[in-house]
Amino acid sequence: MITIKQSCLIVLMCAAMIACKKNYLEVSPRDRVGDDVVWASAANADLFLNDIYNQMPDINNETEHLDQYTDNSDVGVTWMQGYSNIRTANVTPSNLPRGPWDMWYWGKENNNDSKTGNYEKIRKCNLFIEKVTASTLPDDYKTERIAEVRFLRALFYHWLWMAYGGVPVITKTLDNITQGDSIYIPRSTEEETCQFITNELGEIAQILPLKQADPGRPTKGAALTLKGWCELYEASPLRNSGNAASPAGDLEKWKKASATNKAVIDLGMYDLYPDFRTLFLKTANNSLESIFARQYMPGKGGQLEGKEGPTIINGTEMAWGNFQPTQELVDEFSMANGKAINESGSGYDPQNPYANREKRFYQTILFNGCEWQGDTIKTVVGLGRSTENEIDLGYSSDVTHTGYYACKRLDESILGSDNRANSTSYQNYMFFRYAEVLLSFAEAENEVNGPTPDVLAAVNKVRTRDNNLPTVEATYGTVSQDKMREIIHRERRVELSFEDKRWWDVLRWKIADKMADGTPGVLNRPEVSMVITSNNGTLVYTRTNVSNRIFLPKMYYMPIPQHVLDRNYKIREQSGGKDGWVSGQNPGY
Repeated sequence: MITIKQSCLIVLMCAAMIACKKNYLEVSPRDRVGDDVVWASAANADLFLNDIYNQMPDINNETEHLDQYTDNSDVGVTWMQGYSNIRTANVTPSNLPRGPWDMWYWGKENNNDSKTGNYEKIRKCNLFIEKVTASTLPDDYKTERIAEVRFLRALFYHWLWMAYGGVPVITKTLDNITQGDSIYIPRSTEEETCQFITNELGEIAQILPLKQADPGRPTKGAALTLKGWCELYEASPLRNSGNAASPAGDLEKWKKASATNKAVIDLGMYDLYPDFRTLFLKTANNSLESIFARQYMPGKGGQLEGKEGPTIINGTEMAWGNFQPTQELVDEFSMANGKAINESGSGYDPQNPYANREKRFYQTILFNGCEWQGDTIKTVVGLGRSTENEIDLGYSSDVTHTGYYACKRLDESILGSDNRANSTSYQNYMFFRYAEVLLSFAEAENEVNGPTPDVLAAVNKVRTRDNNLPTVEATYGTVSQDKMREIIHRERRVELSFEDKRWWDVLRWKIADKMADGTPGVLNRPEVSMVITSNNGTLVYTRTNVSNRIFLPKMYYMPIPQHVLDRNYKIREQSGGKDGWVSGQNPGY
C-alpha cells in the first residue's frame, strides 16, 4: 500500500498534468497525456493524491509563524511580513502577506511565480475528483479517496475564506482554450462561501471513517472539527455582529458551532494527552488528542528547533530564536491557584513574576533563570550579548527582543544548529487537536446558554490536564456568562499559543483595532517586553514598550490581490451587497 508519507515518484508527471499554460485557471493540452497510466491503478492515483497532501502548509519548516502577526510573539526581524506588513499596517492589494507557508496565498501572479497558491491546489483537487470519478478504479476506492480530496479542498478554501471573505467557488477544472472567458468566476459572498465549505464537510463526514489505517488522512472527526471551526468563525462578532437586543448576534450560528463541536466530543474517539509538554513531540505523534496533522518522518523532517529555538546555548548561537513570547502573552498565564495575575488573591509578585505560575507557563515559556539543554537562560541587561541572551531592544541580532523564548513544541534533545542543517524534527504539526474542540464547544455553548455544566466540564478538562489548574468552580465559585467568556478566551490564548490560532481568534472576536469599550485593540497597542536589570545583585523587572503596532479596521480582511482583479473582470463587476465590495475589492482598500 502506498501511504501519504511515501515519496511521490511521478511528481513531474503529475505536475505536467496540471500545468497551466497562461494562468492558474488554464489547462495545457498536455494534461491529457498519460491518463491511461495515472488513473489506471489505485497506486498511481494515490501518488497524485500524495502530491495534494504535500501542498498543506509545511509549518515545521516555516521561519515565520502566525503568532508573530499577533500580540503573542515578536516578529524577530524587521523584514518578516508580521513586521513589514501587519505591524505597520502596510497591507495593499499589491503588497499583502501570504501567511505562513503561503497559507492564504490566492494563486500564481505570473508564469514565473514559483509559489503554489490555493487555487492551484484546489485545481489539483478538482482534477483528481473528475479523473477518479470517470476512471475504472474500484467503487470503494473512489468513495474513500474522493471524500479525502473534498476535505483537502475544503481545507484550502477555509484559509481563503477566513483571509478574504467571499471567494470564487470553483469545483471543476477550467480550460480557457475550450471555454474562453467563461473560466472567470465571480466571488461568492462570504456567507455563500462558508455554506459551501460547511456543506461539503457535513457530507463527507458521513463518508469518512472514524479511524484511518494510514495516519494523516482525514477522518469523520477531522471533517466535523473543521466544520465546527468554520461555524465558530462565522458565529463570532466579526461576521455575526450583535446589537442591543441580541449582543451575541444570531444565536442560530452559535448553536450550529456548538452542535458540531459537541458531535466531535460525542464520537468518543479523542481525549487529551496526559502530558502537555510532550504532547507536541514525536513520541506523541498521532495520539488520541491529534485530530488532523501533517505527518513528518526521517528523511522529510522539519527545522523547528533551529528556526524557533533559543538563540544562545552554552555560549554558542544554536538557533534563530523566532519563538519570542511577548509580555502580554506571559501575563495571560494564570497563577498556580487558577487566578489571573491581576485578580484579587492571585498572589502575583511583579518583582518575582515567574514564581507560582500555572504548569503550562513552565511548559511553554523560557525566561531568565530557567534551564534549557544544560544551560541557564540569562536575559539580564549587562551580561554581554556575545555569550548570553541579553534582551536586544533594537533588532540588531537574533537574540530575543522581548526577554523570552518559548519551548513549546520544541524537542530539548535536538540541537538547533544540527536541526537547521539536517531537518531532524519529526514531530507532526497538528492543524486541529481535541483541546481546541473542547474550548470551541464551550465558547459557542456559553454564548447560547451561558456557563452550563457541559461548558464547565469542557473548560475544566483542559484546565486540569496534568494537574495544571484547579477547576473554574474551585477558583471562582459560580461564574456569569461574561466571566466564563473571559476565562475561555484566556484559555484559548494560553492553551493554543504558538499553534497559529491567535491571529484568527483576534480577528473573529474583532478585538484587533479596538475593544468593545472603545479602547485600543490588542493589535493597536505597543508591544511590551520585560527588561531585567541588576541593582547590587537584586533583579529589577521593568515592563517596557519596545515597538508600536498599527491595525486598521480594513485589515480584518486581506485585500483581493491586484493581479486577480486585473485578470478577472467578473470580480471587478461586483460592488455593494452585504459584504460592501467596491469593484470586487474588500472595503477600505
